[in-house]
Amino acid sequence: MIARSNPPATPKHIQGYSGDWWKWKASITQTIVSLLLAVALLSGCEKDEAPEALVAVPAWFPALPVPADNQLTPARIALGRRLFYEPLLSVDSSKSCASCHIQVLGFADANPISVGVHHRVGLRNVPTLTNIAYVPNLFAEGGVNSLELQAQAPIFNPDEMGFTIAGFLERIATDATYTAMFEAAYDRAPDAYGISRALAAFERTLISGHSRYDQFEYLGDANALSEAEKRGKDLFFSAQTQCSACHTPPLFTTLEYANIGLYTTYADSGRARLTTLPEDRGKFRIPTLRNVALTAPYMHNGSMSTLAEVVAHFNSGGVAHPNKSNLIQPLNLSTAEQADLVAFLGALTDEVFVANTEFGQP
Repeated sequence: MIARSNPPATPKHIQGYSGDWWKWKASITQTIVSLLLAVALLSGCEKDEAPEALVAVPAWFPALPVPADNQLTPARIALGRRLFYEPLLSVDSSKSCASCHIQVLGFADANPISVGVHHRVGLRNVPTLTNIAYVPNLFAEGGVNSLELQAQAPIFNPDEMGFTIAGFLERIATDATYTAMFEAAYDRAPDAYGISRALAAFERTLISGHSRYDQFEYLGDANALSEAEKRGKDLFFSAQTQCSACHTPPLFTTLEYANIGLYTTYADSGRARLTTLPEDRGKFRIPTLRNVALTAPYMHNGSMSTLAEVVAHFNSGGVAHPNKSNLIQPLNLSTAEQADLVAFLGALTDEVFVANTEFGQP
């Protein structure tokens, strides 16, 4: 069971959700998870009986999708967390998942294009892992349909970790801690099955929904947003901009694919790499805007450094392309209105999420 978290009824006391209550809750939850893992390791307790509130899902979010064959448990999350920060998964022991998905950057990366082992440059800008549990098809073109499958791809990719799971298993063959953690999590010795599922289990806990926008919109705190942010919010949800048509709350994405008129000719064909359909050229999955102020640079290739550039692009209506979405039209926003939109996007930052010690290196 995945319980939803109803935040305290006193928003002013927990302004920003970074106050004492949330610090106390994070500390207690982390302690409970650690104790439960210890019990699992020592006594072989039931792995499928996850405690309530294992993942704090905001009441205004959809139910958390979790596959029946990989239910969340403290042991699975703990193993996934350790693997997420494990550089031994890369061929030269220099890169972990966390090397490109950095918590303080909203589990994204500051490089325009990802940089892997031996300084090899990848294909695209690193996507955020914010609320990744809700994304049914992974990668910008939607080519992988589960987190369990996706978790293996960076390990094998020569431009990312450039290694093999077999090689990693050799490295940890005598690691008693890993052996015990795999046994507690999946009743088996370390193997590819456990690695991919544990990583997916941890990533499903990366839920972010307590920004100042959430305080304002769902908790009724009229003081949570500045006047500029309120004006930007009105613009964001207006018929003039139609931003929310693609970036729909509470996830701030429809999870669909769109060509936004970034180029007349795309070096990266986007979704067409998967479908081979001409009408999909230049279409990429619409990203979430949660924590977007932390995830620069922007676009699939990191070609825009600031949110001001992004807003200016949409204000211009983009360039002509046969696949460009009909929603991308000149907005005719003033400089001040564009600044208000940028301000509102900053209000989607979840400070508790990026500082939550349960997500950090164990």
